[in-house]
Amino acid sequence: MIDLSARADRLDDYLAARGLEAVWFARPNSFAWLTGGDNVVDADADVGVAAAGYDGAFRVVTDNIEAARLADEELPDAVAVESFPWYTRSLADAVAERSPSPAAADFDVPGFETVDATRLRQPLTDGDVERYRELGREAAAALETVCRNLEPEDPEYEVAAGIDISLASRDVNTPVVLVGGGERARSYRHFTPTDAPLGDYALVSVTAERGGLCASLTRTVGFDAPDWLAERHRAAARVEATALAATRAAAAGDLGDGDGPGTAGDVFEAIRAAYDAVGFDGEWEQHHQGGAAGYAGREWIATPDATDPVVEPMGYAWNPTVQGAKSEDTHLVAADRFETLTKTGQWPTHEVDAVDVSGVPDATFDLHAPVIR
Repeated sequence: MIDLSARADRLDDYLAARGLEAVWFARPNSFAWLTGGDNVVDADADVGVAAAGYDGAFRVVTDNIEAARLADEELPDAVAVESFPWYTRSLADAVAERSPSPAAADFDVPGFETVDATRLRQPLTDGDVERYRELGREAAAALETVCRNLEPEDPEYEVAAGIDISLASRDVNTPVVLVGGGERARSYRHFTPTDAPLGDYALVSVTAERGGLCASLTRTVGFDAPDWLAERHRAAARVEATALAATRAAAAGDLGDGDGPGTAGDVFEAIRAAYDAVGFDGEWEQHHQGGAAGYAGREWIATPDATDPVVEPMGYAWNPTVQGAKSEDTHLVAADRFETLTKTGQWPTHEVDAVDVSGVPDATFDLHAPVIR
């Protein structure tokens, strides 16, 4: 259950700082962040069938088709549901008509400002963290169950279908499922599934979503794995370890200019230096390195010039790649701990040291290793 009082505190500050009377969210991840509910009917739509608002109280506006179902199945009792006839106006017009003003929204409402929901969703609350743990365990359990049963002749698309089914049985959605057999994993960083067999090894990457929260993870399975796979995986894992250590340093204000929290760009510089140190300089140019995770697969992605503040407690999913290898999990970074959220304890791990990079403290992590069969 969403802690509405924590949401209210954050939104009260937002409204006061901007001189607004109300703020509205209709994009699915922010609707879920505010209410804990799901406003999706058409998965291809950027905006859901209902808008959740806050003006000192929590409200949802939707059409008469959806109102009863949302009230009964998706929303806390404290959220009032208001409906309009589906044939009379658009959702945006209905919100504009019913909202006090001035107001902001995360979708196009006439006369409203635009809200940057990403900043409002950070950092995570205690309730967010507990739900994230549950999602991470479920996502890892589903993916690892499928990966333990892989065979070299399995087509990539059948593996993807198995992952979808395994996660769906746990009430988890799969916005991203990548399955790369050895030949395609060597050639591409985004190995969307095809009918190609897995071959000598497989990389399997998933972003799993439930209740708006998103967890990303990758597992590597070798059959007749190439000799270089272990070396490249460990190199990617050392970059991931460095990114995690740099994340905490940035959140504490120990990385960057020292004037408050460090930025995504500061962490990126540590990542780039780590690639150089492990002997794979330039590999960072071939794929993004990940970033903050929560109510989006990535709330932001680290780039050389990124100014997003690094906050805690927050989920972070770093995903460094070295051609044909990838190391990725979603971790909670807090002032007092690191915690791998996408973990079951049933997949082998190895101790991985962060690279010695200026401003990044020494740190060792247990990260997931390839399974060689």
